[in-house]
Amino acid sequence: MKIVFTGGGTAGHIFPIVAIIREMKKNYSDKNLRLFYLGPKDKYSLTLLIQEGVKIKTIACGKLRRYFSFENFLDLFKIPIGIFQSLFWLFILAPDLIFSKGGYGSFPTALAAWILRIPIFLHESDVAPGLASRIESKWALEVFTSFEKTEFFPKEKIICVGNPIRTELLNGSFEEAKRIFELQGGKPLILILGGSQGAQVINNVIIQTLPEILEDFEIVHQTGQKNYNQIKKNAEVLITQESLKKYYHPFPFLNEYQLKHILTSCSLVVSRAGAGSIFEIAACGKPALLIPLANSAQNHQLKNAYQFAQSGGGEVIEQANFKPHFFLERLKYLISRPELLKEMSENSASFARPKAAEIIANYLLDYLIQTKEK
Repeated sequence: MKIVFTGGGTAGHIFPIVAIIREMKKNYSDKNLRLFYLGPKDKYSLTLLIQEGVKIKTIACGKLRRYFSFENFLDLFKIPIGIFQSLFWLFILAPDLIFSKGGYGSFPTALAAWILRIPIFLHESDVAPGLASRIESKWALEVFTSFEKTEFFPKEKIICVGNPIRTELLNGSFEEAKRIFELQGGKPLILILGGSQGAQVINNVIIQTLPEILEDFEIVHQTGQKNYNQIKKNAEVLITQESLKKYYHPFPFLNEYQLKHILTSCSLVVSRAGAGSIFEIAACGKPALLIPLANSAQNHQLKNAYQFAQSGGGEVIEQANFKPHFFLERLKYLISRPELLKEMSENSASFARPKAAEIIANYLLDYLIQTKEK
């Protein structure tokens, strides 16, 4: 049995695929199950998949940006090239089904699968699907969704399961977090996440308020790789009190091992509103302050954030209102009310659907087994 996974080249598309693959391996040990990935070349994403034993085939992928860019003209040529490459590889591999995580990187593979009449299953993470997912949903047998009120898709195709998360994130420990991050303790611990690439807007506000924040809080801050050196230099200049420096822990990127321990240990998470981040935070039962990316495609981060906030698991600060003084006061307000934080934590955990990866994995395997028996 062969499955080809595909998805746009970001961590938000790849982590759910990794979670599903791990569940498949837990529940199905047959060596005849062969797993492939067909999508854009992205070094970090491909490394994650290779570690899971997935065989990689890369293709050209074009992105249609909704603003003027010369890259749009170049990408117009990449799309047909990627479709022909996908047709070639799918013909050679002859998979039994395609699992698409959506995103521009999945489109050539999904179109080629439709042409070759290979069954397609789609998962959409966000409340508002992107263009690729909207098109692919017309070809898909089933559409798995993360949020109950996902837009656009026909109701008869939707199976709401949540966003697949790596269950390994659920078994962290404070003692290990203390060792890894050299935590000082004695102050509420705040985790700042800006997505896998970091977030310049969040970084700027944190830096502007850093000396004041560290008076009351201990901070672990995922800055993003490209911002890390500058953030670290700025922090060294801004934190003039030597006694406060030990409470600030900037990291360019938190790997799975680091993330699981800090998620277990923190009091509150400040994060962008990508579906992957929201469902990982919720699965760990943490309250969150969400700062949606302004002008994200279909405004999906804002819609994700408000659906989570409606559950009572967190609050939303829209980017236009994300100012240093307002943010700091909101942080102090929440931390000073332990009963409110406890209620938010419980609501966050109730919002989570930690078995999404297991459900999808079993669904796909059952489909393959039933197909083979016919």
